Amino acid sequence: MISDFKGKTAVLTGGASGFGLECARIGASLGMNLVIVDVQADALKQAHDELKSTGATVMAKKVDVSNADAMQGLATAVFERFGAPHFVFNNAGVGAGGLVWENTVQDWEWLLGVNLWGVIHGVRLFTPMMLDAAKQDPHYQGHIVNTASMAGLLTPPNMGIYNVTKHAVVSLTETLYQDLKLVSDQVSASVLCPYFVPTGINNSERNRPEGLKPQALTQSQLIGQAMSDKAVSSGKVSAAQVAQMVFDAMHADQFYIYSHPKALGNAQTRFDAIVHGHNPPDPFAERPEIGVQLRQALRG
Repeated sequence: MISDFKGKTAVLTGGASGFGLECARIGASLGMNLVIVDVQADALKQAHDELKSTGATVMAKKVDVSNADAMQGLATAVFERFGAPHFVFNNAGVGAGGLVWENTVQDWEWLLGVNLWGVIHGVRLFTPMMLDAAKQDPHYQGHIVNTASMAGLLTPPNMGIYNVTKHAVVSLTETLYQDLKLVSDQVSASVLCPYFVPTGINNSERNRPEGLKPQALTQSQLIGQAMSDKAVSSGKVSAAQVAQMVFDAMHADQFYIYSHPKALGNAQTRFDAIVHGHNPPDPFAERPEIGVQLRQALRG
């Protein structure tokens, strides 16, 4: 929970676009010190210049969040300049789809590296720093927000590799929340579970490292990409709206942050099946035409 953001420090990975940039913009308007972290140099410079022009104190760092040494360097740089941060947004993420057995080792390494290890590094490096600050200052307030997805609560087909990473982030963050409650009342955590929001994640292949690029996409991956492009681009909730939800949740110490609460009906159906020992439910029950199209496309 953070009751007052003015003068506090925010570290935001994936900070040059999407939710990260929108949260940075809100942070700037509230008088926060900003550390924006991204792997895309040109977008990072543009974001830095924009935020700086508002009068905000901004540090921009080009960092691959999957790299332990690079993240250690980031944590050290943040502490040396600002001390312990108050808001850590482990938000950097990439997407990939396709039938789960068709994903290559490179696909797994890339998505697990960014979507999961990036969050793990943010948690393991900044949490001790924040807890130490809380011990030294009874007025310190800190909050960690990890970006998962509704795919962390559901199991939509043809995007299993993404589902795996996001389910792991939900589990990690729920446990982080419980662990923090054992040791401190001054540092808390939330998990962001957005649905289809236009953020640019569907174009994340642009930042895939050279050594992890695929030879060619399979039919299922091409179909998954096309469906994702359509769903994300047609999203009605903006990244700026979701960013405001993040700040509202930190202020209220609200753990689960949903961009599309209506999608929880699908989660309820899944959880009911788990509790009653039923087979996984039809993911296309509400939109059967999408299931028909996907089956036809995959079966040729």
